[in-house]
Amino acid sequence: MTTLLGIETSCDETAAAVVVDGRRVLSNVVASQIDLHRKYGGVVPEIASRAHIERLDGVILEALDVAGCSPGDVDAVAVTHTPGLVGSLLIGVTAAKTLAWAWGKPLVPVHHIRAHALSPAIDADPPPWPAVALIASGGHTSLFHVRDPNDVTLLGATTDDAAGEAFDKVATILGLPYPGGPHVERAARAGDPAAVAFPRTMLGRDSLDFSFSGVKTAVLYHVHGYGRTSGGLDRLSETDVADIAASFQQAVVDVLVGKTLKAADATSADTVTLGGGVAANTCLRQHLEAACAAAGLRFCAAAMPYCTDNAAMIAAAGFYALAGGVTAGLDLDATAS
Repeated sequence: MTTLLGIETSCDETAAAVVVDGRRVLSNVVASQIDLHRKYGGVVPEIASRAHIERLDGVILEALDVAGCSPGDVDAVAVTHTPGLVGSLLIGVTAAKTLAWAWGKPLVPVHHIRAHALSPAIDADPPPWPAVALIASGGHTSLFHVRDPNDVTLLGATTDDAAGEAFDKVATILGLPYPGGPHVERAARAGDPAAVAFPRTMLGRDSLDFSFSGVKTAVLYHVHGYGRTSGGLDRLSETDVADIAASFQQAVVDVLVGKTLKAADATSADTVTLGGGVAANTCLRQHLEAACAAAGLRFCAAAMPYCTDNAAMIAAAGFYALAGGVTAGLDLDATAS
């Protein structure tokens, strides 16, 4: 039995968790910063870093307390070191290095997006590997071939706006509150996904990369008029907003599902997994599950608590890295990408 403390501070969530053997979560504590950033309509890096400094000690102590663990029960400390906001990452990396040194434990570096790719395995029995993993989040949209937790190959990635970023920008265009993704999804429930023919950018027949800047711009021009960035919102009814939200959401989901099935075919995978913040979107989960069922593929999505940024996935990924002999020295640094 191997117990890891995971620490996650890559963006605007301060998180710590205790996980046993990469799958049994004893605690998963997340301190959200949504209220701090709401009035700015997005994450302010300086505010995020300061909040991590103020909250991280308490979050770690709570994670240990909820898990019923003392430092002596922890076998290693895992921490997100890339990618993310450098100032935010530095807070977590510094804390993890300090604890690893003080407790005499191994320090395990974790790649944030690859942790999302492994998150569907938490609580899953049996583990879903090998699989094609779709990761859709605010800053990244990626496809991975996960042969096992220590053999992960990038198949495709976003070339501009990630799916979650596009959701946030469209929310702003439609005058919806921050954070944008959940509010676009909520508005879309009352709308017609076929009301507006927004583009599905596929980037070529064989491409597994993503681009969502075009559909975001299409929404902008649909609302305000071609070449305009303001002046059209007041003309829209609640029904118009719902239809635009639903049509945009369906365009994004169609691309994500289509590319994922293409990746499964290219790799001969019989399992598809889903993780990342946008994995909490009900429309995406339902459509991808249905598409996988129609194609005879197993589907496994991360549980809701492990979709958005959290430390349980960091501790879980750290467990597999540690089992594969991956550790870091006290010179571990944070990098944006």
